[in-house]
Amino acid sequence: METKAPIPLAVLVGIQTPEVDDVAHEASLAELGRLVKTLGYEVVGTVSQKREGTGAGALLGVGKLAELAALTGGTGVVGSMAPPPKSKARQRFEGAGAKIGTVVAEPDTDRKPEFVIVDHELSPSQIRNLERATGAQVLDRTGVIVEIFHRHANTREAKLQVEMARLKYVAPRMRESSAGGGRQQGPGAGESTLDLDRRKIRDRLAELKEQLEAVQRDSDQRRSARRDQLRVALVGYTNAGKSSLMRALTGSQVLVEDKLFATLDTTVRTLQPETRPRVLVSDTVGFIKQLPHDLVASFRSTLAEALEASLLLYVVDASDPTYEAQLEVSRSVLREIGADAVPSRLVLNKIDRVDAAGRAALREKHPDAILLSAHTPADVSALRESIIAYFEAAMVEDVLVLPYAKQGLIGEVYESVRVLSEAYDEAGRVLEVRGLPGAVARLRRRLAAG
Repeated sequence: METKAPIPLAVLVGIQTPEVDDVAHEASLAELGRLVKTLGYEVVGTVSQKREGTGAGALLGVGKLAELAALTGGTGVVGSMAPPPKSKARQRFEGAGAKIGTVVAEPDTDRKPEFVIVDHELSPSQIRNLERATGAQVLDRTGVIVEIFHRHANTREAKLQVEMARLKYVAPRMRESSAGGGRQQGPGAGESTLDLDRRKIRDRLAELKEQLEAVQRDSDQRRSARRDQLRVALVGYTNAGKSSLMRALTGSQVLVEDKLFATLDTTVRTLQPETRPRVLVSDTVGFIKQLPHDLVASFRSTLAEALEASLLLYVVDASDPTYEAQLEVSRSVLREIGADAVPSRLVLNKIDRVDAAGRAALREKHPDAILLSAHTPADVSALRESIIAYFEAAMVEDVLVLPYAKQGLIGEVYESVRVLSEAYDEAGRVLEVRGLPGAVARLRRRLAAG
């Protein structure tokens, strides 16, 4: 009987260094577990150890390494320096293996975990040592995040960005096949298989960069066309509820899933009920601690939505005990791209999961924050009014004259500003308007142009 392949089993591994307290360590492992679940794996065990650092050759001490190996069915010994054969999981991860199909699932009540997932970034030698000792496929936190991004990318731009980050991650971790790489014959003679593979990756990266630049030029043009519009960008930690809030504010059917990184592609929708001028709301990729630098760099256009927004809403899961650390991660990433200069408001979401004492403490600590639940219509309505009030405070009133020869521009006027009154004289249509200074100035230039 044909069934889907069994769910891969995984063991989590974490090192608690002196500067990390118990709450933060447990929260980090719990988050890693959710990342692994997002990949579609089942966590069946956790091995944790307090150590001074994460630089040891096999990461763990001898005793903990043996404990981990007992779970995975490994020897617990790093063994010889000969590279182990690549597992099918590693081949799939590096893009060298066949796609997963349907297989006959044999009943197995004593399966050993096939994956060891480490809550830190590992060096290639640490990965090899752990694989020799455990007999399992080893992925570090960065590898898991990169793989999630790879699976969740939908648009052409996101797919190009993720493939670049993935290749940059895989290249230094590639190793010679145990079948014997040998030397190439013909073109590229003298190169080992590993050298050839790495050169192919370099060539592919150059190709991807060229394609991405072309796609991003189109994205830049679309954003430029929206430059004088009122724009709000939802930013924050992954799974803070940004997509739920986006859906509530705009009435759009954006994806809402209780998964990390459910949203990778920027979504732009109009605030509902619609205002004049319109307010655009954009949802952005979530942040996470230790977000790989290559992913931050490659998601330039997604993050540019935040950089070019008129207002940032930092969305935080107020029910998470580590919300402050998560907020700092978000601020740090946005500082990296210069978006910390954009005006912002703090939105403490999921407040329905916080008790009265907790709410009082949050109000005292963050007196200017907006407390809400994205699932409570009254809260969402209040946030909408707050957004509108913010933009109203920056608006100015002016009088524009639309010559009779340029009546075709009336639609652009109504899109860009709010028309308070209309009258007619010998010069044309006289409009009393209210809008942002930049939008009013742009319209004045358009109307004055010959």
